[in-house]
Amino acid sequence: MLDELRIQNLGVIADATLPLDSGLTCITGETGAGKTMVVAGLGLLFGGRASRAPIGGEKTLVEGRLLIGDDSLELRERAIEAGAELDDGELLLSRTVSAEGRSKAWVGGRAAPVGVLGELGELTVSVHGQSDQMRLLQPSEQRAALDRFAGADHGKLLDAYRAVHTELGECSAELARLRTSAREMAREADMLRLGLEEITAVDPQEGEDAELAGEARRLENAETLRQAAVTAHTAITGDPSTGDGGATDSVSAAARALEHESAADAKVAEFAERLSEAATLLSEAAVDLSGYLEELDADPARLEEIYQRQAALKTLFRKYAEDLPGVLAWAENARKRLSELDVSDERVSELEARQDDLLQRAGDLATQLRASRKSAAERFSDAVSNELGGLAMPHAQVTASVEPRPAGKGGVDLVVDTAVSGATEDGADEVELLLRPHPGSRPAALHKGASGGELSRVMLAIEVVFAEIGGPPILVFDEVDAGVGGRAAVEIGRCLAKLARRYQVLVVTHLPQVAAFADRHLVVSKDTSGAVTVSGVRVVDDAERARELARMLAGMPDSHLGVAHAEELLAEAAKMKA
Repeated sequence: MLDELRIQNLGVIADATLPLDSGLTCITGETGAGKTMVVAGLGLLFGGRASRAPIGGEKTLVEGRLLIGDDSLELRERAIEAGAELDDGELLLSRTVSAEGRSKAWVGGRAAPVGVLGELGELTVSVHGQSDQMRLLQPSEQRAALDRFAGADHGKLLDAYRAVHTELGECSAELARLRTSAREMAREADMLRLGLEEITAVDPQEGEDAELAGEARRLENAETLRQAAVTAHTAITGDPSTGDGGATDSVSAAARALEHESAADAKVAEFAERLSEAATLLSEAAVDLSGYLEELDADPARLEEIYQRQAALKTLFRKYAEDLPGVLAWAENARKRLSELDVSDERVSELEARQDDLLQRAGDLATQLRASRKSAAERFSDAVSNELGGLAMPHAQVTASVEPRPAGKGGVDLVVDTAVSGATEDGADEVELLLRPHPGSRPAALHKGASGGELSRVMLAIEVVFAEIGGPPILVFDEVDAGVGGRAAVEIGRCLAKLARRYQVLVVTHLPQVAAFADRHLVVSKDTSGAVTVSGVRVVDDAERARELARMLAGMPDSHLGVAHAEELLAEAAKMKA
């Protein structure tokens, strides 16, 4: 239950606090006083968009105190999840909107996203205004109303159908994509295959380009390398043809000369050892140079092979990437892309089989959905017609018509009840509410056959029916009694009072017959000071309430006759409520 609502700087309301209570609360006031600002404030409090600039450029503030009972478990859990601390089931909500449109929200004293207020609002309040009446004229809204009435099992069936319908749409889109773009994908696949075949024919190996470059340099410089190696070898080992000794002989002789005197001085022994090691290293180098000279061969044939191999790799670099790692990466990516471009007959056949299966499943579920809707339509029609009987339309009859949608009118055609129907995500049915105001008339669609007053009562009857199957604990009606008067207005008041036995009902009304049924009566009054008009809200009881009803009845709150009429209306309403 919403225990209190405070509105600051919204529309013509500068600062007003609405003390609310369980049962039926009616909000009245002169035209332009700001009654609808109360509904706008509720909308802001529960996450709606701000559509009016604050008074004087100051920020708009809306605060509300909710009393959460033990039966509102989901609401309690969502509030706690948002970080709220509930004090004996009391939840404080707050929302501010700056003149620039920046918005902030608080839940239970803690900052929260505005979307959290919207989620709490869905669990808390259901708002109905004249715009809802206009929406009720739309076939989609009428179908949604019937689906809501049909119950939880119907809702699960609808969810199952929608899941299959979505899967069918994805499958059909993929199949269409394959069919329409098969030529382009086949062309791309051919190019990728040619590239892979060329790369596979060359068969490049990782690091091969560097190895080839090194080997080519050695072969290209074989003669100069040989001369350098021979010169170095001769310098180390000496020249046998002349008998000249090499570096090895000289170093060895030096080592031996020092070894003779090593006993006399430790440093000389150290020098001898170092020269002996140097002689050994020179000998090893000479052996390695001999082996190098034996292996060193100009081999023009091998050099030509290397040149050809390098040319083949450069061709790949020119076409696919600037280096060997890039070519190998291109080949890997091409293989992956080819797997995605599978336009084979097998893939198409697989998708066609899957599409046929999904069409069958969707058709079966749509058949079940139609049967469920028709069953619910009978109950819904009877229930709404019965409620209209208590709203001064005793002979009116509302019929929820469920008919197959013509083939070609939906996104896909399905076989439903052995016939082809156009289907959308909501099924293959056209749902329309028909109204027959009296036995002598023919049933007609609401947008054709219902007056404003009749439409108001039909919507209210539907809301009463919905109340029987559960919903948010707070119902708000914003001038839904437009176009109604006389006895019909009294019956609307009685109906709202009936709703208030199970729900907290807030009604913005201009009808005294409705306001007479209120358990709490709030009046929005305006005060003009210079060029600025502001409004306030006050609770009226007893004589003051009778004066307000007299004003609503005849515009004469001080007329003794008007007040007497108002008191009679209050007494009659009290009897009917009892």
